[in-house]
Amino acid sequence: MDVSIITIGDELMIGQVVDTNSAFIAMLLNDNGFNVIHKAAVRDVGQDIISAIDAAKSKAPIVLVTGGLGPTKDDITLRTLCQYYGCELHFSEEVYQNVERIIMSGSRVMNELNRNQALVPDNCVVIQNRAGTAPCTWFERDDHLLVSMPGVPSEMKWLMTSEIMPRLKQRYKQDLHIRHKTFWVNGYGESALAIILTDFENNLPSFVKLAYLPQLGLIRLRLSAYASNEKEALDSIAIFSKELVNLLDTHILAEEDKNLEVLIGEKLRSLGQTVGTAESCTGGAIAALLTSVAGSSDYYMGSIVAYDNSVKHHILGVSNSDLLQYGAVSQQVVEQMAQGALSVLGCDWAIATSGIAGPGGGTPEKPVGNIWVAIANRDTVISRLFTFSTTREQNVQRTVNMSLALLLAEL
Repeated sequence: MDVSIITIGDELMIGQVVDTNSAFIAMLLNDNGFNVIHKAAVRDVGQDIISAIDAAKSKAPIVLVTGGLGPTKDDITLRTLCQYYGCELHFSEEVYQNVERIIMSGSRVMNELNRNQALVPDNCVVIQNRAGTAPCTWFERDDHLLVSMPGVPSEMKWLMTSEIMPRLKQRYKQDLHIRHKTFWVNGYGESALAIILTDFENNLPSFVKLAYLPQLGLIRLRLSAYASNEKEALDSIAIFSKELVNLLDTHILAEEDKNLEVLIGEKLRSLGQTVGTAESCTGGAIAALLTSVAGSSDYYMGSIVAYDNSVKHHILGVSNSDLLQYGAVSQQVVEQMAQGALSVLGCDWAIATSGIAGPGGGTPEKPVGNIWVAIANRDTVISRLFTFSTTREQNVQRTVNMSLALLLAEL
């Protein structure tokens, strides 16, 4: 069953807030056999919302809307829906009690704006929002369904998971079974990988697709099957996944749709091992990413941001003579940084980075974008020299990605 998604809010249009809602909704729908074919973001302007609804309905029988349900004057979604469906707002005692419960549980005081959130359209199904004060509304007209949810991500997620998805599955027959398999691939650019996989792609049946999802320095490949029954979808994914693995061999880092920092954490936890970082040019970015994972204290020991050479020498034990002879951006120094981190942090694995992120600081011998990365354990140390771009932000992110890829490959 096809679905359109509309997100509402001026903050989305000016880039002040990133639209994560439609991504969550689309993934949940896809996992449950609903096919998202259209997405739109619109301003908090009545006519724009109406036009977006008309466009969405012309493409799909189900339209899911988020945003514009707050208590302030700029939140106009419910009033616009009343205009669209020819209905009026009325006071709902049931909704009011839920709003009051939410407000009082946070030790806040009810006011008139809070009370107004109990005003709901009089000709729709109202779904209580147990995670917040803005109710969800469900309109069914002329073989079309429109569901309006709050834009607060935590409230939308609760509603989609607990209320909307179960109702959609009950209301609509599942005529499409969608299954995905994701691969992390290292060592190829997007165009080079596409050339290698030309025959593989050409031989895929029409209901199986291959998508390239490039990141800086890495590529995720997503194999997708859209079948009339679950067995056909699963069997197809299994057959073509095996063929893909045989083709790419050691270039495949992982076969899960999880971020590298999550995969590394899972691997370290399963091995009962730990990791630490010694960062120069990345300035703690690797540490921040590894510790963004819940439970990372199980395996992450700490970080030394050794930006100045004196820190490299006095804390990590890098040889002063090597710093003078080879420079901070060198194989000798980055390997000693990694080995020093093992000792100082008491970890099983260490990542070290040293490079010229830019935009200044480069020389003809060591231009901007020259980055050394080292991975060490108690037995060995490996290092790689990368030559990236002249853009500082990209150089840092590429270094982070390559560092995690190298560690995952070693693990």
